[in-house]
Amino acid sequence: MTNNKPLISIENLTKTFHTKAGDVQAVNDVSFKLRKGSIIGLVGESGSGKTTLGRCLLRLIEPSSGYIDYQGIDLLKLNSRKLKAMRKRMQIIFQDPFSSLNPRMRVQDIIAEGIKVHDKLISKKDRLIRVAELMEEVGLQAEQMSRYPHEFSGGQRQRVG
Repeated sequence: MTNNKPLISIENLTKTFHTKAGDVQAVNDVSFKLRKGSIIGLVGESGSGKTTLGRCLLRLIEPSSGYIDYQGIDLLKLNSRKLKAMRKRMQIIFQDPFSSLNPRMRVQDIIAEGIKVHDKLISKKDRLIRVAELMEEVGLQAEQMSRYPHEFSGGQRQRVG
């Protein structure tokens, strides 16, 4: 029997930015549930709030209202320490990987940056070993670690992301 509980539940999520020109409602009353192993696509024109929604889900920006439940945990009630630990299990992958990857950094450094943030005690050597493993896991060759983002195809850059 499979677990029928959603991996994530979003209810009535709203994000309003207050500007000098007035209030801008970037996300308006968004609700959905996503089960483990499922995929959801966010489609909308530029400026429709897709990135803002993703940032709210990770609490990189705070939603104005709504509810975010991730595996039974109310993300909006987590303190910064618990939220940081939770973010190790969540990630946004942006549609345009070229603009989200630093063109001055080698791919090994881009990937290692996330490992370093989440595990400060890991040695540089072990970090590079883990980067090689991760690259292989997503279909990239470890020998490509020293390349820069512009040296990869769009699909390869997305896997780096």
